[in-house]
Amino acid sequence: MKLGVIISTFNNPAWLEKTMWGYMCQLRMADEIIIADDGSTNETRELIKTFVNKLPIKHVWHEDNGFQKTKILNEALKVSESEYLVFTDQDCIPRDDFLLTHERHARVGHFLSGGYFKLPMDISKQLTQEDINTQRAFDLQWLKEQGLSWNFKCTKLVKKTWFSSLMNTVTPAKATWNGMNSSGWREDIIKARGFDERMKYGGEDRELGERLMNAGIKAVQIRYLAITLHLDHDRPYKNEEHWKINNSIRETTRRMKLTYTEYGL
Repeated sequence: MKLGVIISTFNNPAWLEKTMWGYMCQLRMADEIIIADDGSTNETRELIKTFVNKLPIKHVWHEDNGFQKTKILNEALKVSESEYLVFTDQDCIPRDDFLLTHERHARVGHFLSGGYFKLPMDISKQLTQEDINTQRAFDLQWLKEQGLSWNFKCTKLVKKTWFSSLMNTVTPAKATWNGMNSSGWREDIIKARGFDERMKYGGEDRELGERLMNAGIKAVQIRYLAITLHLDHDRPYKNEEHWKINNSIRETTRRMKLTYTEYGL
Protein backbone atom coordinates (compact mmCIF):
# COMPACT_ATOMS: atom_id res chain seq x y z
CA MET A 1 0.00 0.00 0.00
CA LYS A 2 1.02 3.63 -0.38
CA LEU A 3 1.88 5.16 2.96
CA GLY A 4 1.89 8.91 3.53
CA VAL A 5 2.90 11.17 6.40
CA ILE A 6 1.21 14.45 7.31
CA ILE A 7 3.37 16.70 9.50
CA SER A 8 1.90 19.82 11.08
CA THR A 9 4.24 22.77 11.53
CA PHE A 10 4.31 26.42 12.53
CA ASN A 11 7.39 28.66 12.70
CA ASN A 12 9.90 26.21 14.14
CA PRO A 13 12.26 25.30 11.29
CA ALA A 14 15.01 24.18 13.69
CA TRP A 15 12.79 21.45 15.14
CA LEU A 16 11.25 20.60 11.76
CA GLU A 17 14.72 20.04 10.32
CA LYS A 18 15.59 17.50 13.03
CA THR A 19 12.28 15.73 12.40
CA MET A 20 12.92 15.58 8.65
CA TRP A 21 16.33 14.00 9.32
CA GLY A 22 14.39 11.22 11.03
CA TYR A 23 12.30 10.60 7.91
CA MET A 24 15.46 10.35 5.83
CA CYS A 25 16.58 7.22 7.69
CA GLN A 26 13.38 5.19 7.86
CA LEU A 27 13.55 1.45 7.23
CA ARG A 28 10.28 1.89 5.34
CA MET A 29 10.40 5.20 3.48
CA ALA A 30 7.25 7.29 3.06
CA ASP A 31 5.60 7.40 -0.35
CA GLU A 32 4.63 11.01 0.32
CA ILE A 33 5.28 13.55 3.07
CA ILE A 34 2.85 16.43 3.30
CA ILE A 35 3.91 19.35 5.47
CA ALA A 36 0.77 21.05 6.78
CA ASP A 37 2.03 24.57 7.47
CA ASP A 38 -0.21 26.75 9.62
CA GLY A 39 1.20 30.04 8.28
CA SER A 40 4.96 29.89 8.90
CA THR A 41 7.29 32.58 7.58
CA ASN A 42 9.61 32.16 4.61
CA GLU A 43 12.32 30.59 6.79
CA THR A 44 10.31 27.37 6.98
CA ARG A 45 9.65 27.43 3.23
CA GLU A 46 13.38 27.75 2.54
CA LEU A 47 14.15 24.85 4.88
CA ILE A 48 11.62 22.62 3.13
CA LYS A 49 13.27 23.38 -0.21
CA THR A 50 16.48 21.75 1.08
CA PHE A 51 14.62 18.43 1.45
CA VAL A 52 12.57 18.30 -1.76
CA ASN A 53 15.25 16.37 -3.66
CA LYS A 54 15.70 13.93 -0.76
CA LEU A 55 12.13 13.15 0.23
CA PRO A 56 8.74 13.10 -1.61
CA ILE A 57 7.51 16.36 -0.07
CA LYS A 58 4.41 18.45 -0.63
CA HIS A 59 4.15 21.77 1.19
CA VAL A 60 0.63 22.97 2.01
CA TRP A 61 0.48 26.50 3.47
CA HIS A 62 -2.08 29.11 4.40
CA GLU A 63 -1.73 32.58 5.85
CA ASP A 64 -1.17 32.91 9.59
CA ASN A 65 -4.45 33.75 11.28
CA GLY A 66 -3.92 32.27 14.72
CA PHE A 67 -4.04 28.57 15.59
CA GLN A 68 -5.71 26.87 12.60
CA LYS A 69 -4.12 23.44 12.71
CA THR A 70 -7.40 21.69 11.91
CA LYS A 71 -7.88 23.74 8.75
CA ILE A 72 -4.40 23.14 7.38
CA LEU A 73 -4.62 19.42 8.18
CA ASN A 74 -7.78 19.24 6.09
CA GLU A 75 -5.97 20.98 3.24
CA ALA A 76 -3.20 18.38 3.55
CA LEU A 77 -5.82 15.62 3.44
CA LYS A 78 -7.18 17.04 0.19
CA VAL A 79 -3.84 16.71 -1.59
CA SER A 80 -2.90 13.34 -0.06
CA GLU A 81 -2.81 10.33 -2.37
CA SER A 82 -1.82 7.49 -0.05
CA GLU A 83 -4.25 4.82 1.13
CA TYR A 84 -2.81 4.94 4.63
CA LEU A 85 -1.79 8.11 6.50
CA VAL A 86 0.41 8.74 9.53
CA PHE A 87 -0.17 12.04 11.36
CA THR A 88 2.54 13.70 13.42
CA ASP A 89 4.05 17.08 14.37
CA GLN A 90 7.14 19.14 13.55
CA ASP A 91 8.71 18.36 16.95
CA CYS A 92 8.50 14.54 16.84
CA ILE A 93 11.61 12.77 15.53
CA PRO A 94 10.73 9.24 14.37
CA ARG A 95 12.87 6.23 15.22
CA ASP A 96 14.06 4.36 12.13
CA ASP A 97 11.33 1.69 12.46
CA PHE A 98 8.52 4.23 12.98
CA LEU A 99 6.79 3.98 9.59
CA LEU A 100 7.52 0.26 9.33
CA THR A 101 5.74 -0.23 12.67
CA HIS A 102 2.68 1.75 11.55
CA GLU A 103 2.55 -0.24 8.31
CA ARG A 104 2.89 -3.62 10.04
CA HIS A 105 0.08 -2.90 12.49
CA ALA A 106 -2.33 -1.27 10.03
CA ARG A 107 -5.56 -3.24 9.77
CA VAL A 108 -8.89 -2.52 8.11
CA GLY A 109 -11.42 -1.21 10.61
CA HIS A 110 -8.77 0.12 12.99
CA PHE A 111 -6.63 3.19 13.64
CA LEU A 112 -3.33 3.22 15.53
CA SER A 113 -2.60 5.30 18.61
CA GLY A 114 1.06 6.15 19.22
CA GLY A 115 2.83 8.41 21.69
CA TYR A 116 6.15 10.11 22.31
CA PHE A 117 9.12 10.28 24.65
CA LYS A 118 9.69 13.85 25.76
CA LEU A 119 13.22 15.22 25.80
CA PRO A 120 14.32 18.15 27.97
CA MET A 121 15.22 21.40 26.22
CA ASP A 122 19.00 21.05 26.55
CA ILE A 123 19.09 17.65 24.83
CA SER A 124 16.49 18.80 22.26
CA LYS A 125 18.80 21.63 21.23
CA GLN A 126 21.99 19.59 21.07
CA LEU A 127 20.71 16.72 18.88
CA THR A 128 22.60 16.57 15.59
CA GLN A 129 21.92 14.84 12.30
CA GLU A 130 24.57 12.27 13.15
CA ASP A 131 22.82 11.50 16.46
CA ILE A 132 19.66 10.75 14.50
CA ASN A 133 21.35 8.92 11.59
CA THR A 134 23.18 6.58 13.99
CA GLN A 135 20.01 6.21 16.11
CA ARG A 136 21.98 6.86 19.30
CA ALA A 137 19.44 9.61 20.01
CA PHE A 138 17.01 6.76 20.84
CA ASP A 139 19.49 4.87 23.02
CA LEU A 140 18.77 5.20 26.75
CA GLN A 141 22.39 4.83 27.82
CA TRP A 142 23.51 7.55 25.40
CA LEU A 143 20.70 9.84 26.55
CA LYS A 144 21.70 9.30 30.18
CA GLU A 145 25.24 10.31 29.27
CA GLN A 146 23.77 13.55 27.89
CA GLY A 147 22.12 14.22 31.24
CA LEU A 148 18.71 12.56 30.89
CA SER A 149 17.19 11.68 34.25
CA TRP A 150 15.63 8.24 34.66
CA ASN A 151 11.88 7.97 35.04
CA PHE A 152 9.31 5.30 34.22
CA LYS A 153 8.56 6.84 30.82
CA CYS A 154 12.08 5.84 29.75
CA THR A 155 10.68 2.33 29.26
CA LYS A 156 9.20 3.61 25.98
CA LEU A 157 12.72 3.52 24.54
CA VAL A 158 13.37 -0.14 25.36
CA LYS A 159 13.68 -1.66 21.89
CA LYS A 160 12.46 -5.18 22.58
CA THR A 161 9.29 -6.18 20.72
CA TRP A 162 8.05 -8.55 23.43
CA PHE A 163 8.48 -5.88 26.12
CA SER A 164 6.86 -3.12 24.05
CA SER A 165 3.92 -5.36 23.15
CA LEU A 166 3.45 -6.25 26.81
CA MET A 167 3.54 -2.58 27.84
CA ASN A 168 0.98 -1.69 25.18
CA THR A 169 -1.30 -4.32 26.73
CA VAL A 170 -0.92 -3.30 30.38
CA THR A 171 -0.68 0.49 30.07
CA PRO A 172 -3.62 2.32 31.67
CA ALA A 173 -3.45 4.97 28.92
CA LYS A 174 -6.37 4.78 26.52
CA ALA A 175 -5.79 4.38 22.80
CA THR A 176 -6.88 7.72 21.32
CA TRP A 177 -6.18 9.69 18.16
CA ASN A 178 -3.05 11.64 19.14
CA GLY A 179 -2.04 14.31 16.67
CA MET A 180 1.66 13.76 17.22
CA ASN A 181 1.57 10.02 16.46
CA SER A 182 -1.50 8.29 15.00
CA SER A 183 -2.41 6.64 11.74
CA GLY A 184 -5.45 5.42 9.85
CA TRP A 185 -6.98 4.70 6.49
CA ARG A 186 -7.53 7.77 4.34
CA GLU A 187 -10.97 6.47 3.34
CA ASP A 188 -12.08 6.32 6.99
CA ILE A 189 -10.80 9.82 7.72
CA ILE A 190 -12.46 11.27 4.63
CA LYS A 191 -15.78 9.64 5.61
CA ALA A 192 -15.46 11.36 8.98
CA ARG A 193 -14.95 14.64 7.05
CA GLY A 194 -11.50 15.17 8.52
CA PHE A 195 -10.89 17.61 11.34
CA ASP A 196 -13.48 19.94 12.88
CA GLU A 197 -12.32 23.41 11.83
CA ARG A 198 -14.11 25.14 14.71
CA MET A 199 -11.53 23.70 17.09
CA LYS A 200 -8.36 25.45 18.25
CA TYR A 201 -5.66 23.96 20.50
CA GLY A 202 -6.79 21.39 23.03
CA GLY A 203 -8.06 17.92 22.15
CA GLU A 204 -8.77 18.88 18.54
CA ASP A 205 -7.03 15.74 17.28
CA ARG A 206 -8.76 13.41 19.71
CA GLU A 207 -12.19 14.56 18.54
CA LEU A 208 -11.49 13.01 15.13
CA GLY A 209 -10.66 9.72 16.86
CA GLU A 210 -13.91 9.88 18.79
CA ARG A 211 -15.86 10.19 15.55
CA LEU A 212 -13.94 7.29 14.04
CA MET A 213 -14.75 5.12 17.07
CA ASN A 214 -18.42 6.13 16.84
CA ALA A 215 -18.31 4.77 13.28
CA GLY A 216 -17.03 1.43 14.55
CA ILE A 217 -13.33 1.99 13.86
CA LYS A 218 -11.34 0.46 16.73
CA ALA A 219 -8.34 2.17 18.35
CA VAL A 220 -5.17 0.08 18.76
CA GLN A 221 -2.48 0.99 21.29
CA ILE A 222 1.09 1.13 19.90
CA ARG A 223 2.62 3.85 22.11
CA TYR A 224 5.53 1.57 23.12
CA LEU A 225 6.19 0.37 19.57
CA ALA A 226 5.92 3.45 17.31
CA ILE A 227 8.54 5.67 18.88
CA THR A 228 9.16 9.39 18.43
CA LEU A 229 11.33 11.78 20.42
CA HIS A 230 9.37 14.89 21.36
CA LEU A 231 11.49 18.04 21.28
CA ASP A 232 10.72 20.48 24.07
CA HIS A 233 8.92 23.78 23.34
CA ASP A 234 6.57 26.38 24.77
CA ARG A 235 2.85 26.53 23.92
CA PRO A 236 1.92 30.23 23.63
CA TYR A 237 -1.26 29.25 21.77
CA LYS A 238 -2.82 27.60 24.86
CA ASN A 239 -6.10 29.32 25.70
CA GLU A 240 -8.55 28.40 28.46
CA GLU A 241 -11.54 29.62 26.46
CA HIS A 242 -10.58 27.47 23.49
CA TRP A 243 -10.31 24.44 25.78
CA LYS A 244 -13.86 25.03 26.99
CA ILE A 245 -15.20 25.30 23.43
CA ASN A 246 -13.31 22.19 22.33
CA ASN A 247 -14.51 20.19 25.32
CA SER A 248 -18.08 21.20 24.51
CA ILE A 249 -17.68 20.04 20.89
CA ARG A 250 -16.17 16.73 22.05
CA GLU A 251 -18.98 16.19 24.53
CA THR A 252 -21.52 16.66 21.74
CA THR A 253 -19.59 14.22 19.53
CA ARG A 254 -19.64 11.58 22.24
CA ARG A 255 -23.23 12.18 23.40
CA MET A 256 -24.73 12.21 19.91
CA LYS A 257 -22.35 9.51 18.64
CA LEU A 258 -21.42 11.64 15.63
CA THR A 259 -19.49 9.89 12.89
CA TYR A 260 -18.67 12.99 10.82
CA THR A 261 -18.42 16.75 11.27
CA GLU A 262 -20.30 19.38 9.32
CA TYR A 263 -17.36 21.74 9.92
CA GLY A 264 -14.64 19.76 8.16
CA LEU A 265 -13.95 18.61 4.63
